[in-house]
Amino acid sequence: MNKLRLIFLLFVVMSLLAGCDSDESISAKTSSGKGHLQGQVTMPLEDVRLYVYKSGMDLYGPAYAISTATGNDGKFDIELPDGDYVVVARKRAKGEETGPVVAGDNRSEFIKVSVLGGVVDMHISAPVKIGDQRNFTGDIEESTTGLAGQILDSDGQPVVAARVHVYDHVQMSERPKFVSEKTGPDGRYLIYLPAGGTYYLAARDNFGGPPKLGDLYGRYDKGTIEPSAVVVTEGQVLKPIDITVTKVW
Repeated sequence: MNKLRLIFLLFVVMSLLAGCDSDESISAKTSSGKGHLQGQVTMPLEDVRLYVYKSGMDLYGPAYAISTATGNDGKFDIELPDGDYVVVARKRAKGEETGPVVAGDNRSEFIKVSVLGGVVDMHISAPVKIGDQRNFTGDIEESTTGLAGQILDSDGQPVVAARVHVYDHVQMSERPKFVSEKTGPDGRYLIYLPAGGTYYLAARDNFGGPPKLGDLYGRYDKGTIEPSAVVVTEGQVLKPIDITVTKVW
Protein backbone atom coordinates (compact mmCIF):
# COMPACT_ATOMS: atom_id res chain seq x y z
CA MET A 1 0.00 0.00 0.00
CA ASN A 2 2.82 2.36 0.94
CA LYS A 3 4.53 1.53 -2.37
CA LEU A 4 1.44 2.42 -4.36
CA ARG A 5 1.06 5.69 -2.45
CA LEU A 6 4.72 6.56 -3.03
CA ILE A 7 4.43 5.84 -6.75
CA PHE A 8 1.31 8.00 -6.94
CA LEU A 9 3.01 10.88 -5.15
CA LEU A 10 6.03 10.63 -7.43
CA PHE A 11 3.72 10.74 -10.45
CA VAL A 12 1.99 13.89 -9.15
CA VAL A 13 5.31 15.66 -8.44
CA MET A 14 6.70 14.77 -11.89
CA SER A 15 3.54 16.05 -13.55
CA LEU A 16 3.77 19.33 -11.67
CA LEU A 17 7.43 19.73 -12.61
CA ALA A 18 6.67 18.98 -16.24
CA GLY A 19 3.91 21.59 -16.16
CA CYS A 20 6.35 24.19 -14.79
CA ASP A 21 8.89 23.40 -17.51
CA SER A 22 6.20 23.72 -20.15
CA ASP A 23 5.09 27.16 -18.86
CA GLU A 24 8.65 28.47 -18.80
CA SER A 25 9.21 27.27 -22.34
CA ILE A 26 6.10 29.10 -23.61
CA SER A 27 7.13 32.27 -21.80
CA ALA A 28 10.59 32.18 -23.38
CA LYS A 29 9.11 31.70 -26.83
CA THR A 30 6.63 34.58 -26.53
CA SER A 31 9.15 37.00 -24.94
CA SER A 32 11.44 37.70 -27.89
CA GLY A 33 12.85 40.95 -26.49
CA LYS A 34 11.33 42.94 -29.36
CA GLY A 35 8.09 44.71 -30.04
CA HIS A 36 6.42 46.88 -32.67
CA LEU A 37 5.26 50.47 -32.86
CA GLN A 38 2.24 50.46 -35.12
CA GLY A 39 -0.36 53.03 -35.92
CA GLN A 40 -1.35 55.92 -38.12
CA VAL A 41 -0.18 59.49 -38.62
CA THR A 42 -2.85 62.07 -39.41
CA MET A 43 -2.48 65.63 -40.66
CA PRO A 44 -0.90 64.69 -43.00
CA LEU A 45 -1.21 60.99 -43.82
CA GLU A 46 1.39 60.48 -46.54
CA ASP A 47 5.20 60.68 -46.64
CA VAL A 48 5.65 61.01 -42.87
CA ARG A 49 8.48 59.24 -41.06
CA LEU A 50 8.61 58.17 -37.43
CA TYR A 51 11.91 59.09 -35.74
CA VAL A 52 12.82 57.00 -32.71
CA TYR A 53 15.31 58.05 -30.05
CA LYS A 54 16.52 56.04 -27.09
CA SER A 55 15.82 57.64 -23.76
CA GLY A 56 18.52 60.25 -23.08
CA MET A 57 19.52 60.79 -26.73
CA ASP A 58 19.68 64.23 -28.34
CA LEU A 59 16.20 64.62 -29.82
CA TYR A 60 17.50 66.94 -32.54
CA GLY A 61 20.46 64.76 -33.52
CA PRO A 62 20.62 61.50 -35.50
CA ALA A 63 17.79 59.13 -34.60
CA TYR A 64 18.25 55.58 -33.30
CA ALA A 65 15.77 54.33 -35.90
CA ILE A 66 13.65 55.86 -38.69
CA SER A 67 10.56 54.26 -40.18
CA THR A 68 9.89 54.13 -43.89
CA ALA A 69 7.68 56.94 -45.21
CA THR A 70 3.97 56.38 -44.70
CA GLY A 71 1.71 55.64 -47.64
CA ASN A 72 -1.58 57.33 -48.43
CA ASP A 73 -3.21 55.54 -45.47
CA GLY A 74 -0.76 57.12 -43.01
CA LYS A 75 0.12 53.79 -41.40
CA PHE A 76 3.52 52.82 -39.99
CA ASP A 77 5.09 49.74 -38.43
CA ILE A 78 8.58 49.67 -36.96
CA GLU A 79 10.19 46.88 -34.92
CA LEU A 80 12.29 47.83 -31.89
CA PRO A 81 14.12 46.06 -29.07
CA ASP A 82 12.43 46.29 -25.68
CA GLY A 83 13.21 49.58 -23.96
CA ASP A 84 12.17 53.19 -23.36
CA TYR A 85 12.03 55.57 -26.31
CA VAL A 86 10.96 59.03 -27.43
CA VAL A 87 9.30 59.22 -30.85
CA VAL A 88 8.36 62.10 -33.13
CA ALA A 89 6.70 62.15 -36.55
CA ARG A 90 8.20 64.50 -39.13
CA LYS A 91 7.56 65.39 -42.75
CA ARG A 92 9.85 67.87 -44.45
CA ALA A 93 8.22 69.85 -47.24
CA LYS A 94 11.22 69.30 -49.52
CA GLY A 95 11.23 65.55 -48.93
CA GLU A 96 14.53 65.24 -47.04
CA GLU A 97 14.82 62.39 -44.54
CA THR A 98 17.13 64.30 -42.18
CA GLY A 99 17.88 67.90 -41.29
CA PRO A 100 16.22 70.61 -39.22
CA VAL A 101 12.45 71.05 -39.25
CA VAL A 102 11.47 74.53 -40.41
CA ALA A 103 8.27 76.49 -40.96
CA GLY A 104 6.08 74.69 -43.49
CA ASP A 105 7.26 71.22 -42.42
CA ASN A 106 5.11 68.86 -40.35
CA ARG A 107 6.07 67.68 -36.88
CA SER A 108 4.30 65.98 -33.98
CA GLU A 109 5.02 66.46 -30.31
CA PHE A 110 7.73 64.30 -28.72
CA ILE A 111 6.05 61.18 -27.33
CA LYS A 112 7.50 58.87 -24.66
CA VAL A 113 6.81 55.19 -25.20
CA SER A 114 7.93 51.88 -23.66
CA VAL A 115 8.31 48.75 -25.78
CA LEU A 116 7.91 45.49 -23.85
CA GLY A 117 7.15 42.99 -26.57
CA GLY A 118 3.91 42.86 -28.50
CA VAL A 119 2.44 45.85 -30.30
CA VAL A 120 2.19 49.44 -29.12
CA ASP A 121 -0.66 51.10 -30.99
CA MET A 122 -0.25 54.83 -31.69
CA HIS A 123 -2.25 57.55 -33.40
CA ILE A 124 -0.15 60.65 -34.05
CA SER A 125 -1.00 64.12 -35.31
CA ALA A 126 1.77 66.03 -37.09
CA PRO A 127 0.58 69.60 -37.72
CA VAL A 128 2.40 72.13 -39.88
CA LYS A 129 5.16 74.01 -38.09
CA ILE A 130 4.44 77.74 -38.13
CA GLY A 131 7.02 80.45 -37.54
CA ASP A 132 10.68 80.06 -36.61
CA GLN A 133 11.62 80.24 -40.27
CA ARG A 134 15.31 79.66 -40.89
CA ASN A 135 16.79 80.74 -44.19
CA PHE A 136 18.97 78.06 -45.74
CA THR A 137 21.30 78.57 -48.64
CA GLY A 138 18.84 76.93 -51.01
CA ASP A 139 16.01 79.18 -49.80
CA ILE A 140 17.80 82.45 -50.57
CA GLU A 141 17.90 83.76 -54.10
CA GLU A 142 21.36 83.73 -55.66
CA SER A 143 22.85 87.17 -55.26
CA THR A 144 26.15 89.03 -55.21
CA THR A 145 26.11 89.35 -51.41
CA GLY A 146 27.29 86.55 -49.15
CA LEU A 147 30.06 84.60 -47.45
CA ALA A 148 32.35 81.82 -48.62
CA GLY A 149 35.17 79.78 -47.17
CA GLN A 150 36.04 76.43 -45.61
CA ILE A 151 35.22 74.58 -42.42
CA LEU A 152 38.40 72.96 -41.10
CA ASP A 153 39.34 70.72 -38.19
CA SER A 154 42.17 71.44 -35.73
CA ASP A 155 44.67 69.82 -38.14
CA GLY A 156 43.59 72.10 -40.98
CA GLN A 157 41.72 69.33 -42.80
CA PRO A 158 38.33 69.98 -44.46
CA VAL A 159 35.25 68.89 -42.53
CA VAL A 160 32.43 67.13 -44.37
CA ALA A 161 28.70 67.60 -43.59
CA ALA A 162 29.06 70.70 -41.42
CA ARG A 163 27.07 73.93 -41.68
CA VAL A 164 27.83 77.59 -41.11
CA HIS A 165 25.35 79.40 -38.86
CA VAL A 166 25.02 83.15 -39.33
CA TYR A 167 23.86 85.38 -36.45
CA ASP A 168 23.18 89.09 -36.29
CA HIS A 169 24.17 89.54 -32.62
CA VAL A 170 27.42 88.83 -30.79
CA GLN A 171 25.81 86.74 -28.03
CA MET A 172 24.77 84.12 -30.64
CA SER A 173 22.18 82.94 -28.11
CA GLU A 174 19.11 82.86 -30.34
CA ARG A 175 18.50 80.74 -33.39
CA PRO A 176 20.70 81.61 -36.39
CA LYS A 177 19.24 83.92 -39.00
CA PHE A 178 20.82 82.02 -41.88
CA VAL A 179 22.25 78.50 -42.23
CA SER A 180 24.41 77.15 -45.03
CA GLU A 181 23.93 73.83 -46.75
CA LYS A 182 26.19 70.99 -45.59
CA THR A 183 29.79 71.07 -46.74
CA GLY A 184 31.10 68.53 -49.21
CA PRO A 185 34.42 66.63 -49.09
CA ASP A 186 36.38 69.86 -49.61
CA GLY A 187 34.77 71.50 -46.57
CA ARG A 188 33.76 74.55 -48.61
CA TYR A 189 30.58 76.54 -48.10
CA LEU A 190 28.87 79.43 -49.88
CA ILE A 191 25.93 81.21 -48.36
CA TYR A 192 24.05 84.09 -49.97
CA LEU A 193 22.67 86.87 -47.79
CA PRO A 194 19.71 89.11 -48.63
CA ALA A 195 21.62 92.21 -47.54
CA GLY A 196 24.98 93.38 -46.30
CA GLY A 197 25.57 93.91 -42.59
CA THR A 198 27.50 92.85 -39.52
CA TYR A 199 27.32 89.13 -38.78
CA TYR A 200 28.78 86.57 -36.37
CA LEU A 201 29.53 83.02 -37.48
CA ALA A 202 29.69 79.54 -36.02
CA ALA A 203 30.14 76.16 -37.66
CA ARG A 204 28.95 72.77 -36.40
CA ASP A 205 28.09 69.28 -37.60
CA ASN A 206 24.77 68.98 -35.77
CA PHE A 207 21.74 71.23 -35.77
CA GLY A 208 19.40 72.24 -32.94
CA GLY A 209 20.09 73.13 -29.33
CA PRO A 210 23.46 73.84 -27.77
CA PRO A 211 26.49 71.77 -28.86
CA LYS A 212 26.67 68.38 -27.13
CA LEU A 213 29.61 66.24 -26.08
CA GLY A 214 31.21 64.78 -29.18
CA ASP A 215 29.85 67.46 -31.55
CA LEU A 216 32.15 69.48 -33.79
CA TYR A 217 31.78 73.18 -33.06
CA GLY A 218 33.70 76.40 -33.61
CA ARG A 219 33.14 80.16 -33.88
CA TYR A 220 34.80 82.52 -36.28
CA ASP A 221 37.27 84.63 -34.32
CA LYS A 222 40.66 86.23 -34.72
CA GLY A 223 42.19 84.90 -31.52
CA THR A 224 39.78 86.78 -29.27
CA ILE A 225 37.50 85.49 -26.52
CA GLU A 226 34.41 86.97 -28.14
CA PRO A 227 33.48 85.96 -31.70
CA SER A 228 34.79 88.35 -34.31
CA ALA A 229 32.34 90.38 -36.38
CA VAL A 230 32.22 89.91 -40.13
CA VAL A 231 31.19 93.00 -42.06
CA VAL A 232 29.66 92.16 -45.42
CA THR A 233 29.21 94.95 -47.94
CA GLU A 234 26.19 94.93 -50.23
CA GLY A 235 27.19 93.34 -53.53
CA GLN A 236 30.20 91.50 -52.02
CA VAL A 237 30.82 87.80 -51.45
CA LEU A 238 33.32 88.02 -48.62
CA LYS A 239 35.98 85.31 -48.76
CA PRO A 240 37.79 83.37 -47.60
CA ILE A 241 36.10 83.20 -44.20
CA ASP A 242 37.42 79.94 -42.78
CA ILE A 243 36.17 78.49 -39.49
CA THR A 244 37.94 75.86 -37.38
CA VAL A 245 35.85 73.37 -35.44
CA THR A 246 36.94 71.07 -32.61
CA LYS A 247 35.22 68.28 -30.74
CA VAL A 248 33.24 69.35 -27.68
CA TRP A 249 34.49 67.68 -24.50
